[in-house]
Amino acid sequence: MNTQESPHKGKTGLVRLWNALGYSMAGLRAAFSNEDAFRQEVLLACVLIPIAFWLKVDNTHRALMIGSVLLVLIVELLNSAIEAAVDRISLENHRLAKRAKDIGSAAVLLSLINLAMVWLLAIL
Repeated sequence: MNTQESPHKGKTGLVRLWNALGYSMAGLRAAFSNEDAFRQEVLLACVLIPIAFWLKVDNTHRALMIGSVLLVLIVELLNSAIEAAVDRISLENHRLAKRAKDIGSAAVLLSLINLAMVWLLAIL
């Protein structure tokens, strides 16, 4: 086994699933406690998802509406991970670090535009 790999890579079955769940929950907690944008988007999700169930739309539209909300959260998590990794490497201003962070931010923006478009089309 490669000594550079995680020692947890050899886990299989239920142990691996249990560990993965723990890491995922830790990631959600870290994002919620350290990322203002993620907290704001969770609040948005807490408002929009119940509205999606309240609106008189068919289940396909409802699924698309909820999926677009969840996509914003997923993209924000990935953006936050990119920012944390870039900051871990160096806090100095560097054009590649800026590019990575700007591209992550653009992905969040596109997911928010997608959310708005899906909701508008589903409601209209």
